[in-house]
Amino acid sequence: MELTDEITINAPKEKVYAALNDPDILRQCIPGCEELTKHSDTELEAKVVLKVGPVKAKFSGDVQLDTTGAPDAFSLTGQGNGGAAGHAKGGADVTLTADGPDTTILRYEAKADIGGKLAQLGSRLIQGTAKKLAAKFFKSFAELVNEDATV
Repeated sequence: MELTDEITINAPKEKVYAALNDPDILRQCIPGCEELTKHSDTELEAKVVLKVGPVKAKFSGDVQLDTTGAPDAFSLTGQGNGGAAGHAKGGADVTLTADGPDTTILRYEAKADIGGKLAQLGSRLIQGTAKKLAAKFFKSFAELVNEDATV
């Protein structure tokens, strides 16, 4: 499964990059996130509860960040286990482009593979849910960063 999108955020690129690395902001934006722990600048651990169609699962997972292109670009890879519901692994490439002094365009390309009960639900349901979750995350993220930029 692949997802690509872009969103415009009314804040300078450096502020957007800093927010993408702030566990408190990410915890508020990730749908179903119960816990997010930053172990280092490149390692995060998350506990997320998600409902996909009839399957509700609590996922525990690890995320690794590659910040060699920061603050213009970075990549992340992760994997999670939802017990009987299944497992997921994937990654995303994110680019940040300044569009003036106080506006940033965030683009992402994400790929994910799933297995277990979740994989049996069908790719259309999974793809639709993934798009909704990504849209919800970036809408919340943009609102938080925009709100913070105006204070």
